[in-house]
Amino acid sequence: MNLFTEAIDWIFSAERFQGYNPLGLRLGEHLWFTFLSLLLAAAIAIPLGYLIGHTGKGRNLAVGISGAARALPSFGLIVLLVLIVGVTRAPAAAVISFVLLAIPSILAGAYSGLEAIDRRVIDSARAMGMTEWQILWKVEIPLGLPLLIGGLRSGALQIVATATLAAYIGLGGLGIYIFEGLPLRDYPQMLGSAILIAALALLLDALFAILQQFVVPRGVTAGRVRDDRATSTRRRAVAGTPAE
Repeated sequence: MNLFTEAIDWIFSAERFQGYNPLGLRLGEHLWFTFLSLLLAAAIAIPLGYLIGHTGKGRNLAVGISGAARALPSFGLIVLLVLIVGVTRAPAAAVISFVLLAIPSILAGAYSGLEAIDRRVIDSARAMGMTEWQILWKVEIPLGLPLLIGGLRSGALQIVATATLAAYIGLGGLGIYIFEGLPLRDYPQMLGSAILIAALALLLDALFAILQQFVVPRGVTAGRVRDDRATSTRRRAVAGTPAE
C-alpha cells in the first residue's frame, strides 16, 4: 500500500509536468502512436474484412492468418522490424509492428459483423432490387458496425499496451518511465507509469464501449425492446398472470 501511495505521489509531483521528461509530452507520444497505428490498421483490415464478410470467400484463410498474428510476440516483433528496417527508421518499424498486431482484431470485427446478420435480411434487400453495393452500404455495414467498433476497441487496447515497448527503442511514450526506473530500481516511478498506461487503456475502452452502444441502429434497438416485451408477456401468460 505504501508503494502505491508513493506511485500516486510520483504521478502528481510537480516535476512530472516540467523538465526534460514531462508527462504531457510522453502521453502525447503514446496517443500519437496509438491513433496513427489504429488508423492504418483500420484502413487495411476494414475493406478486407468487408470483402470477406460480404462474399464469404477467404474466411478460413483470414481466420488462420489472424490467429497466427495474435500469437506474435510484441517485443520480439518490434526488435525484429527495427533490425530489418534500420535503427534510423525505428519509428516506422514501431508503427508497422503496432499495425500488424492490431489488424487481426479489426479484421475479425469487420467480417464477423457482416456474417452475424440474418441472411433473411440480405435476401429481402435483394428481393427489393438493391444492388450488391447498396446492400453492403445500406444494410450490412450499419448492422455490422457494433461488432466492427468492438474490433477497433480490442485493437486500440492492443496498441496501447504494446506502445509501452516503444520506449525500449528510444521512441518515448509512457513506457519510458518504466525503462528509466528499471536500472535504478525506482519502483514508485515504474508503478506510476504502469498506472498511467492502465488508466489510458481503461479510458479508451470506455469511450469505445459508449461508441459501440451508440452505433446500434434504432430499428435493432426497437426490435429488442419489442422482443423483450413479448417474452415478458408470454412468461406472465404461462404463469397464469393476466397480461397488461
